Amino acid sequence: MNAPSQRLGQSEFIALMAMVVATVAFSIDAMLPALPEIGAALSPDNLNNAQLIITSFVLGMGIGTLFTGPLSDAYGRKPVMVAGAMIYVIACGLAWAAQSLEMMLAARVLMGLGASGPRVVAVALVRDIYEGRDMARIMSFVMAVFALVPALAPSLGHFIILGFGWRAIFAAFMLFSVVILLWLVIRQPETLMPANRRPLSLGALYAATAQMCAHRTARLSILVQTLVFGMLFIVLSSTQQVFDVTFGQGAYFHYWFGGIAILAASASLLNARLVMRLGMRAIIKAMLIVQIGLTLAMIVITAIDGPYLLAFGTYVIWVTGNFFQAGLTIGNLNALAMEDMGHIAGLAASIIAAISTIGAVLIAAPIALLFDGTPMPMAIGALVAAALALWLTTKIKRPGDA
Repeated sequence: MNAPSQRLGQSEFIALMAMVVATVAFSIDAMLPALPEIGAALSPDNLNNAQLIITSFVLGMGIGTLFTGPLSDAYGRKPVMVAGAMIYVIACGLAWAAQSLEMMLAARVLMGLGASGPRVVAVALVRDIYEGRDMARIMSFVMAVFALVPALAPSLGHFIILGFGWRAIFAAFMLFSVVILLWLVIRQPETLMPANRRPLSLGALYAATAQMCAHRTARLSILVQTLVFGMLFIVLSSTQQVFDVTFGQGAYFHYWFGGIAILAASASLLNARLVMRLGMRAIIKAMLIVQIGLTLAMIVITAIDGPYLLAFGTYVIWVTGNFFQAGLTIGNLNALAMEDMGHIAGLAASIIAAISTIGAVLIAAPIALLFDGTPMPMAIGALVAAALALWLTTKIKRPGDA
């Protein structure tokens, strides 16, 4: 594939990459209002199992990332992104037609596999053009635009369900993916020229993987990102049930979630302003400390069965803080892990995404299934993850440190 003579303007590039990555957020967040109805239709004997619709998608995405980066290093960024989008659209059709929870979960895994192409390769595509703190800055803007999708997706899902039933959500996923795919194909030039591609061979893949795993900063950044994603997926898996069962706010969940997402969206813009001055490590440490404090406060208030307004307000602040710290850490962790990996950007993006995503599912899924009518299981799991993440972050050394 030959590159056009001109690259996209930065604003359009950021908007396109944000919408490509937002396929993941849309596929998760628009499902949240539908979980009670899907559970009642496909798993009436155990409604908690409906939470697996979230983690099954994430699992498929994590598995897919093992392949999409190396494929994009061998064949170029755009072909892999296009192929992933096509798999995603087919999987949406299967989910729309599912008559059992098992079929739904299989379709959601396949949706995740397809979404992994655009999601992972977008990071490698950004790395083709930017590096270091510049990449962190661009990724912050991408995440800021991307954050609009979680703000709108639950309300969109809610009104789609009201008007057309929960199956119509999958038609909306298909339409969104097709529109973004056309934008990508028509406007985005290929960023990896044939001369810079790496042959798809087991030897080369093994050598590159060993190189990244041996790199201290990359290895620790991946582990911290795994824990940060784990906290995020703990919240995403159970938050609809907490709003509904614990606090009786199920009818207004999409409004609460949208408001939280809008507030949290400012985190990426704040990071873009701060990262060049403070550095990536300092921001990550500060946000994890804040999150540990918020989580401890929520555990105490839940344990003493505090007044409704205090308990509900604390929970909303805690969820907002969780999303806020993700906006201030994930882009920086990606940039740290990719800093010395420009020559294997696609493979590096795959390793980061695969380990952090699959690891996060292993953390979040068991905790989500422990839901007992209170946010306590979520809070304890998130506290352990945040504490470990902070400890590991202190071990990340700056370039040139011994």
